[in-house]
Amino acid sequence: MKNKAVFLDRDGVINEDYGYVHRIEDFHIYPEVFPALKKLQKAGFKLLIVTNQSGIAVGYYTEEDFRRVTQHMLSVFEKEGIKIDKVYYCPHHPEGIIPEYTMKCSCRKPESGMIKQGIKEFNIDTSASFLIGDKENDIKAAHKEGLKAALVKTGQGIKYADSTSADYIGENILDVVENFILKNTVSL
Repeated sequence: MKNKAVFLDRDGVINEDYGYVHRIEDFHIYPEVFPALKKLQKAGFKLLIVTNQSGIAVGYYTEEDFRRVTQHMLSVFEKEGIKIDKVYYCPHHPEGIIPEYTMKCSCRKPESGMIKQGIKEFNIDTSASFLIGDKENDIKAAHKEGLKAALVKTGQGIKYADSTSADYIGENILDVVENFILKNTVSL
């Protein structure tokens, strides 16, 4: 039996994006994220985060910093009764300064490596699954794997709203969930 999933970008979709968010004290989850994720969970979606974290490659923060913020985020969600099934991240950038992360890879969006991994690991039906992002690179990565993709105007989304290839443009994650995903969901 295949599963359905919503792939979520992190910065700008789940939390406010100040650029290279890597400290717990700077990690602020948008309030509408909680009801949105609860509705997705109730509708039977796996929740998978796919996030570019080039700040690691360019030396702004470490993988350990990223893990600390991720653990904090997951514990906040857990207290709200929300289970994130997996967090995928890409620490690479072709112009990084940390040698082991300086490369052109297949996971950095607009490439779809993280999404591919999630599809395989969780046996995802791509025709019944979605991605929510705030950049055109998120949308491109989703479309490469046959997912329907929504752009939110939070984070950097407003910059892309007039030129996106997204299947839907929403004010925020809750708008996308209520007016796009749940209205276009098939039962599996």
